[in-house]
Amino acid sequence: MQETEQAPEREPADIFLWANNADAYKNELDVEIFLFNKNYTPYSTGFATELNDQIKPLFLYDILGFVQMGAGTGLSVRDFELSDGEENVLLRTDLDKVGRAETLIYVIENQREDIVEFSEEEHEFKRIKGILARFTLKNDRSKTFYVIKSIQQSNVLKGATAWEFKEGKFESFKAEVGLKIPVDNQVLIIGKDIFVFNQSKFEKLFQYEYKKQAIADTRVAEIEKQYKLSFPEGMTLHDLVKDRKKIINKLQKLEVGGVTQEQAIDYADEMQLELMTDDAGAIIIMDGSDLDTFVNLINEDYITSQITGKRYEIKSKKLLDEPEGEPPRGL
Repeated sequence: MQETEQAPEREPADIFLWANNADAYKNELDVEIFLFNKNYTPYSTGFATELNDQIKPLFLYDILGFVQMGAGTGLSVRDFELSDGEENVLLRTDLDKVGRAETLIYVIENQREDIVEFSEEEHEFKRIKGILARFTLKNDRSKTFYVIKSIQQSNVLKGATAWEFKEGKFESFKAEVGLKIPVDNQVLIIGKDIFVFNQSKFEKLFQYEYKKQAIADTRVAEIEKQYKLSFPEGMTLHDLVKDRKKIINKLQKLEVGGVTQEQAIDYADEMQLELMTDDAGAIIIMDGSDLDTFVNLINEDYITSQITGKRYEIKSKKLLDEPEGEPPRGL
């Protein structure tokens, strides 16, 4: 059997070298502007010549300045997935780890004929999630890179409800839509690398919650070790968890093992919940609804009112300090 050689590990782009080079040829860069919606469908757009003097300062120059200044102040690049909130750090991740970003770039580069021009009448600006500036060095596609910013609907003006102030008086807003471009640096894509200047906006832009998923994966392993669970053939706990944002969020702070297997089953009976066990005593998880119930049980998220006898699911809770003294207290 022939052994296959392992491909060498790819070296990430040198952001500091890139910034110096891009600064040298920035006046020779062509720019295209795309919008993309919440389904990550890109739309082509044009722009008036008077915006030429604004586009590069808004999308590029601050990034170049930040990186070049950072080179002199100890700015370091760290993998997004390994970061822990350090200061003076620029985060980086692989494009192929962020599926929505990878697909967006692929469509722009390889399926241009399928991209239609944005129309407010057909596509509605309220559905737009972000704006992408594609920079290309004239006659050299290898120098292509992308700057992406999120669009907040609070920065969008609709013609039907907006006024403009001109020469001392208000007039009706003549454009279909007005947009205030965010001035902060957010996301830069160079080749196969994504550089993250604003972590929260990047995560929201591409729904990339690697850290949450990593914590959830750890909790899943702990649950599998602590509890006997039974699933339909071909299904695993990990499969069910990865598609349920509510569960992923709950697993972030879950203390596994606080409620035992037997206590969870008794708790379900006490709360009159439909949680079944098999002949071996394993808790049966057939679908996402069963998973929700199970996780709520081991997180103690059900309660019966001592006053009305009504049952409640607890959406949020705060642990109280141990009481001091004997009742009645506070006298």
